[in-house]
Amino acid sequence: MFSPKGYNYTDPAPLEPDGPPKTGLRRFLEIVSQEAAALLKLNLMFLLSCVPVITIPPAVLALNRTIRRMAADRPARSWPGYWEAFKEGWKRSYAAFLLTVLPLAAAGYGARFYLGFVSSNPAFYLPFMLCSTVFLAGLLASSYLYGLLSDGRPLNRETLRLSLRLGLGRPLRAVLAAAGWYGPLAVSVLWFPLSGGYLMLMGFTLPCLLAQFFLRTVLEQCGETD
Repeated sequence: MFSPKGYNYTDPAPLEPDGPPKTGLRRFLEIVSQEAAALLKLNLMFLLSCVPVITIPPAVLALNRTIRRMAADRPARSWPGYWEAFKEGWKRSYAAFLLTVLPLAAAGYGARFYLGFVSSNPAFYLPFMLCSTVFLAGLLASSYLYGLLSDGRPLNRETLRLSLRLGLGRPLRAVLAAAGWYGPLAVSVLWFPLSGGYLMLMGFTLPCLLAQFFLRTVLEQCGETD
């Protein structure tokens, strides 16, 4: 193309990509560095919204939905996005909480109860194994259930079946997500009050991001609805 003065300008050459997209630990650290301010604000909002205690289920789902957008490289508005997810998903959050906590608590208590009688009567090994299997399946499915709900899926039979199928069919990602969420929280509780500053800053958003990061590839294969 010629300018009015006769100079010949050519279109700039396309920029070469810097390299293949980052994955694994490098990508996780990149998200943390890019979203550090948002993670700090989200952690504070989560703590404040958990103060009434009864609001913990919608707070957990809202945190997962907002963090899920970060892990999926989608625009995430920390303040308005969190409260929008909090108000929109509070009904699903209580239902999801009951569908995960009650079976896990019952199966965990049953496994511990029957384990105490195994030494005296080996027949109790069967109900112990049954309760342990239900607990493990529920734990694996719960990781995917919150991931699917974070993508905007409704809480219905299809979503519950899909979460159970993913938990049994892709257990490694569910185990990593559960370890990423519960592990840092357990360590923080054990080291409290020394871990108080960490809990106030990123004690909940960082484990949530780690859990969603482990689930992201499987959830992408299931299709995003949010």
